[in-house]
Amino acid sequence: MNENKGFKLFPHPGTSLLLLLVWLLLNNSLSAGQVVLGSLLAVAIPLLTAPLQYPQPTFHKPWIAFLYVLRVVWDIIVSNFQVARQVLGPIGRLRPAFIAIPLDIEAEVAITILANTISLTPGTVSTDLSKDHRWLYVHVLNLEDEEELIRTIKQRYETPLKEIFGC
Repeated sequence: MNENKGFKLFPHPGTSLLLLLVWLLLNNSLSAGQVVLGSLLAVAIPLLTAPLQYPQPTFHKPWIAFLYVLRVVWDIIVSNFQVARQVLGPIGRLRPAFIAIPLDIEAEVAITILANTISLTPGTVSTDLSKDHRWLYVHVLNLEDEEELIRTIKQRYETPLKEIFGC
């Protein structure tokens, strides 16, 4: 038999399953027509995009990934209240600033997740990545202590990502 990969009906089965699930949730229906259409899309989209996809990252510690998601959700909830309190208070007390966070992670997917995590957390947004991928630039709505914020981001987000992706 040939050594090439050949034709695979499900090049990314996890993606196919996720697509079907999202389709059914968006349509809020389990009717036969929606299941059939969702299944067709769940097969067709990964087949059509398989040549475009990069190698899938491997999770070295899935349990830590699960805990990471829980931590991010919690931080988003807490940050919403903190930002609301800051914005509803005297505007003159806000100290917006840009900071540069030195990166220890090297995997692009881990850097992307870190930048997205920071942007998802109210009060902070990732703005740029240095050309050498060693610095992540972040805008902060209210900067009280730059060193403490950098330490918190590295400890709460970067360290678990290093473990999850083995970088």
